[in-house]
Amino acid sequence: MLDATNRSGGTATASPRASAAQLTTAVLAPAATPAAPAVPAAGAAARCARVLLSPWSRLSLLVALLASAASLVLLLEPQKLLTDGLPSQFGGAAAVVAYAVSYGVCTVAFVPRPILNLAAGALFGSQLGLGAALGGTVLGAGLAFCLGRALGQEALRPLLRGRWLKAADHQLSRHGFRSMLAARLFPGVPFAASNYCAAVSRMGPVPFLLATGLGSIPNTAAYAVAGARASTPTSPAFLIALGCITVPGLVGAVVAWRKRHRLRAR
Repeated sequence: MLDATNRSGGTATASPRASAAQLTTAVLAPAATPAAPAVPAAGAAARCARVLLSPWSRLSLLVALLASAASLVLLLEPQKLLTDGLPSQFGGAAAVVAYAVSYGVCTVAFVPRPILNLAAGALFGSQLGLGAALGGTVLGAGLAFCLGRALGQEALRPLLRGRWLKAADHQLSRHGFRSMLAARLFPGVPFAASNYCAAVSRMGPVPFLLATGLGSIPNTAAYAVAGARASTPTSPAFLIALGCITVPGLVGAVVAWRKRHRLRAR
């Protein structure tokens, strides 16, 4: 037979039936293809995360948030509180707390504090108005500081190259409490600008909030009293409050004018 094995040491010959079956299997079997390289999903996700969390991406997010908040404030027109007053459903302590929270959000959106302080005095009187305005001041300063520190500090610190910018950063980083206390006492320093400048510097949050709370008392109280006594502009309380608003502003302007030489020398 053809499929018999040569027992004397010869080579075994495969049967025709077995050879045909093997040939058919080899032809019909799909050719082995190399495995497709796995997509580096983890690497792509890491790159996306690095891009989204990069300093300039976070700074862009901060700018978008501030622009959205400012647009929302323009649409809501909070200055109408001076003429229309609070809605009828608000009253008591809840109204004071709600106003303080709204005050803080509005300061983040660059609403001028004098308008909000006057409105607080006009709506709640001198004492409650002062409490609502101070609470909103500290809350707004804290929100701006946290946003600026988390989203803007890393991108903006390399840009502090000018003499004035370096001098201001050095002053806030080394003497944070004293510098911020002076900035809050003098009403000529823009509130929002000082918040974000402190956030970009290396000043700590606790000295920043303490200096904001203490330094804002005189100016805020003056505006709250002026708002509460706006209906009697010739009263002694209104005139004293007006003087407390005007005199520190003039003193601050004079001090800033004299300090400019030291800043230029650095």
